[in-house]
Amino acid sequence: MTRDSANDMTSLVEHFERVLGPIQAGWARDPDGAEMPFQIVRFSGGSDADSVGYATLGLSRYPLLSPTSGRTIRQELLMLAPAESVAPDRVALLLQVGSMALARQRVLLRGSVLGPADAIVPTSALTALYVTMPVYFPDEFATFAGADGDVVVAWLVPITTGEADFIASRGWDVFEDRLAEQDPDLVDFHRSGMKL
Repeated sequence: MTRDSANDMTSLVEHFERVLGPIQAGWARDPDGAEMPFQIVRFSGGSDADSVGYATLGLSRYPLLSPTSGRTIRQELLMLAPAESVAPDRVALLLQVGSMALARQRVLLRGSVLGPADAIVPTSALTALYVTMPVYFPDEFATFAGADGDVVVAWLVPITTGEADFIASRGWDVFEDRLAEQDPDLVDFHRSGMKL
């Protein structure tokens, strides 16, 4: 890692910590003990007093291709979770999604849906992940301007199978209109599906 890249990573940490508070924990090895291609960190805060943020750190070292524009984009992934949620589950999910993006060498664009698959947590109706901007935070949080270029922060929002189907049939922009109208708690892993 060059000095500029190391400074960029330090500045990226500061960018996250200004909004989410200090890093509380970090993971650099997977459950089998192998070194991960990027770290995952847990911050002390989230979007409110009852939530915390988890993010990839270092995924942005790998420029990923946009399937729509053909440009390369650097990206980190964010997930907001209830403060009492089990950390290994969030870490495993972020590792899986980040590793998938690296394997495909494709950036996760706003409006993308991953899944549906199994429930995000047991007894939850949320079975897929929706990629969007971190709208619970100031606009400037969505992009970090680093020495190596901009880094986009993509928020992974758990959604229901019905919501995933709605996005597939009606489009992500219409779905985001429904989000704005109904304002569900997107950090509640046991929320009901929206009326669509």
